[in-house]
Amino acid sequence: MIPLLGAGLILIALVTSLMLALPALARPTLPFGVRVGIQRVGDPAITTARRFYARMTGLVAALAAVVSILGLLITGSAVAIGIATTVVIVVDLLLFYRAHRMVRAAKLAGRWAAERRQGVAVDTTFRTDPVRVPWSWGLPALSVLLLTAAIGWARYGGLPATLPSFLGYGTASAQREPTTVLHAFQPVIHQIVVTVTVLATVLAALRARPDLDAARPQGSARRYRVYLRGIAVMSLLSAACLNLALFFAALQLWEIVTPAIAWQVAVYVPLIVLLGGWLIWETKVGQAGHRLPALPGEELEDTGAGQRDDDRHWFLAGTVYVNRRDPALLVHARLGSSSWTLNLGHPIAWLLLGVLAVALIVFAGLALAGVVDLPERHSLF
Repeated sequence: MIPLLGAGLILIALVTSLMLALPALARPTLPFGVRVGIQRVGDPAITTARRFYARMTGLVAALAAVVSILGLLITGSAVAIGIATTVVIVVDLLLFYRAHRMVRAAKLAGRWAAERRQGVAVDTTFRTDPVRVPWSWGLPALSVLLLTAAIGWARYGGLPATLPSFLGYGTASAQREPTTVLHAFQPVIHQIVVTVTVLATVLAALRARPDLDAARPQGSARRYRVYLRGIAVMSLLSAACLNLALFFAALQLWEIVTPAIAWQVAVYVPLIVLLGGWLIWETKVGQAGHRLPALPGEELEDTGAGQRDDDRHWFLAGTVYVNRRDPALLVHARLGSSSWTLNLGHPIAWLLLGVLAVALIVFAGLALAGVVDLPERHSLF
């Protein structure tokens, strides 16, 4: 029971840390997803919202920990931990939205948007000389994929009639399925999907409209270039970590190694390294690269303009963007330091969502018909 309780408390602490990091990693001019001028980044209303969010998030974590302990002691089941963690996520998101409303109300009441002339910073060199894909950083992911495929091809002829069920990043030794090409090469298929998806994401991010600061156009443009290249490198290394975890899972699927705790841990080590790497990188860089060191003179840069107030186009605390007059399909999101979102005012965005919805409906129909087997649910604890 003690290991189970420890895992539950660690999970609550991890969720709380990630939620506290959301406003900390955001640019000073985007507190809780609200656009403010550079002259207002230290306003008492923003400080009050930050303190409110931090204190209430910590209180929610403490209450969730107490409830988890009591629930586990009374029921002896991990259900209480799962429920408490889910409640923490939901309440923290509501607290974030409350802080967003506090800052937005202060902005409207004080007419902050009228304090500076509004403008937009544009750097055409992002089109004429875009940030290139650092292809060399994709070699580790490709190498792991090719190694996995080669071992699988060499092993396929000697596989038994049945293989353990493949669970993505693990296997179920107690459940076995007939050995087919599709089942045997599931890890390789997953690796191909991961590699292609990551590469497509990198290409989209590098071609998306840069998010620059009208008050500091030169400095923000330079930082954004460094930030974009870092995003590309980290994404390609992420593909390598995911492929490596799938490689270890493939060795268990093909029964090259005997399933043991050590090999199960080996599967998740690359995933832990991946998560830790992103946290360290985002803490150092910040949203759109605003935490990167400034070159001499950049901190003094101030055009006197304020970024165009477009809060009316953002919904749900800066997570949903709808602007029919904006030709950009992909824009940098306000929530999260390394995330982009679709402009739902663009017709192609709805076309993409429609294609995704049709694909999900088709997949659900195949699953109901028994053509596709859905993975089994396994408790986290």
